[in-house]
Amino acid sequence: MKIVCIGRNYVEHIEELNNERPSEPVLFIKPDSALLGRECPFAIPEFSNDIHYEIEVVVKITKVGKYIEPKFAHKYYDEVTVGIDFTARDMQSKLKEKGLPWEKAKAFDGSAMLGEFIDKNELVNLYDTTFSLIQNGNIVQEASTSQMIWNIDETIAEVSKYFTLKKGDLIFTGTPKGVGKVNDGDILEGVLAGKKLFRLNVK
Repeated sequence: MKIVCIGRNYVEHIEELNNERPSEPVLFIKPDSALLGRECPFAIPEFSNDIHYEIEVVVKITKVGKYIEPKFAHKYYDEVTVGIDFTARDMQSKLKEKGLPWEKAKAFDGSAMLGEFIDKNELVNLYDTTFSLIQNGNIVQEASTSQMIWNIDETIAEVSKYFTLKKGDLIFTGTPKGVGKVNDGDILEGVLAGKKLFRLNVK
């Protein structure tokens, strides 16, 4: 199982980090060891003083696919959820300044967490569905999947050009504006289409 993540897929998030809007999706990978265990709290790693939350809609691939056309991509996943791509922002900034890969800032152990998966058919319109992240009772990120630069099916098609997708692979589809720091004692909750799909303690 691999975790493929999409960077810079929401315009306002690109702007809040002063990044350049890409002409094609930005892809990076997390190893399976990045996946945070169910019911486990998120432990802030000792190597960073600025870990950020980034809520994202996540899809789980159901069968092998390569060079998938966007119009057929919906056949390759049945379930969706929201999850968090944890990012060591201080480390990422230093790596970007030097033109180095992001893996240490993005792919460390426990840097990917998932909510409960739901059948995509439970959603009225997957391509225009709201989702949000709540930090200690306050909504800090909120957006609709309609705001994606590349929608879910276009993203799957793009990923499959470079990486053969296999059953169980996860695709994190990008985060909207509002990313921010997590702190010891935080409670993070993820909501998709009005359904609360995770509650995570930070320590």
